[in-house]
Amino acid sequence: MAQDSTSPAAESARPAPPDHGARPGASEEIVASLVPETGWHFLHLYYRVDREKLAKLSDETRQRGRLELESILGSRGPGGPEQMQCFAVPGHKADFGIVMAGKDLKAVHQIQYALQASAIGSALVPTYSFYSISEVSEYVPDAEQYARMLQEREGLDPEVGTFKARLASYLKRLEPMNQHRLYPVFPDWPCFCFYPMSKMRSGDQNWYMLPFETRSELMAQHGKSGMKFSGKVSQVITASTGLDDWEWGVSLWGMNPLYLKDIVYTMRYDESSAKYALFGDFYFGYILPPSELIATVRI
Repeated sequence: MAQDSTSPAAESARPAPPDHGARPGASEEIVASLVPETGWHFLHLYYRVDREKLAKLSDETRQRGRLELESILGSRGPGGPEQMQCFAVPGHKADFGIVMAGKDLKAVHQIQYALQASAIGSALVPTYSFYSISEVSEYVPDAEQYARMLQEREGLDPEVGTFKARLASYLKRLEPMNQHRLYPVFPDWPCFCFYPMSKMRSGDQNWYMLPFETRSELMAQHGKSGMKFSGKVSQVITASTGLDDWEWGVSLWGMNPLYLKDIVYTMRYDESSAKYALFGDFYFGYILPPSELIATVRI
């Protein structure tokens, strides 16, 4: 005889309804961690000095604060970020900025808290910040994809020496390039620029509705424009989708401010930028050692 669906036995046999307030169980195959599987955390911080509050601090407090600030901005290595630089910012967007990167998010984040908790922390007013993670772009071709590009776009025969030489040369450069993208060593160059950006999603300017092959070709053209500035500008693109208000952060180090202006101007003519890019505010600064920055900003 069929069991009555309203009987106690039937009720006990039914699966329990999902608990929408419960957190999903942790997977046995994934270890929960703040350390990225690849890449480093990046944090850009910008501050303005509140001169009125600074003037109210005693000479002793102010001197202690300067010493603390110098120590904080020099705390690279064990217990601190793997990479960190500070720089003065012309104009009124900020008085100074800091860019730092490392595998330990807490170590990177503690720099921010240390500044706020220092003897002069009350006089440091945050004006902008940006958090992201370094990555290798999906548009960077691997060996197989690059070989196919040589065949399909340039018509090279895989059995010809030119093809083999081009492929070998690319593979020799690929690993160092990817290491720089993921774990960059900040260059000891005089100036730095940062800006956030996203791709358009409007009408026929929707980047994400383009086929991957089209997007890849546009990014390859974009990359060729940037290569003209090799030795003049060093670039790191970090991903911020889901982490901050923009999709990427662009960090540029320049041997001269003019080169930073020229590379951004030149690359804006590429279709990937001219038609599909949105840019946020630009933050330029000149890099200084912590002690010199403190003197320059007149803290």
